[in-house]
Amino acid sequence: METGKPTWWDDANAMLSQDEIIGAVVRSYPNESLIGKGNLFSTLIRSIVGQQISVIAADAVWGRLVELVGEITPEHILKHTPEELASCGLSRPRSSYIHGLALESEALILENWNEPSDEELLKHFIQFRGVGPWTAEMILIFTLMRQDIFSIGDIGLIRAVQQLVPEADTKEKVLEISKRWAPYRTAATWYLWRMLDPVPVEY
Repeated sequence: METGKPTWWDDANAMLSQDEIIGAVVRSYPNESLIGKGNLFSTLIRSIVGQQISVIAADAVWGRLVELVGEITPEHILKHTPEELASCGLSRPRSSYIHGLALESEALILENWNEPSDEELLKHFIQFRGVGPWTAEMILIFTLMRQDIFSIGDIGLIRAVQQLVPEADTKEKVLEISKRWAPYRTAATWYLWRMLDPVPVEY
């Protein structure tokens, strides 16, 4: 899997920096980018940790999980019970999901990640317990680095777009605005998050 800055990032930056809505935000972070780590399982688990909580809260829980488990691998997760995982600040359902995904980790992996479409990949991931559309989209962004992902289920993204375009007062209007950033909505997503948080979002 590709790691580091996506190969398409500079092209995305060039296009988005000229956009009337998001251009000023893009130009505010000239030397930053999405950074792929190439570790699907770790990204998946970190996404589950971060579901519906703030970036700061998620980072705190993630830090405790890493302290307990060490490197986030299926083998290390399975050395601990769901109850032990929950002691890191995870809800009982989330600790159960994480433990279950460690048990099913081999089934998560496809032979060729480049062949399926974005929609096919999302369908693949959401068949696993605990993985909804938002979590699957985080995998496509942070591990597979698909270039045109916009997660309309992300409250932060909606809030960011509404700061830039106050009249975008529904999800449908936000999604319609996002279409102007295609085919680089993943980069637009990263910049929108960046304008909200003091540190870059990582999964």
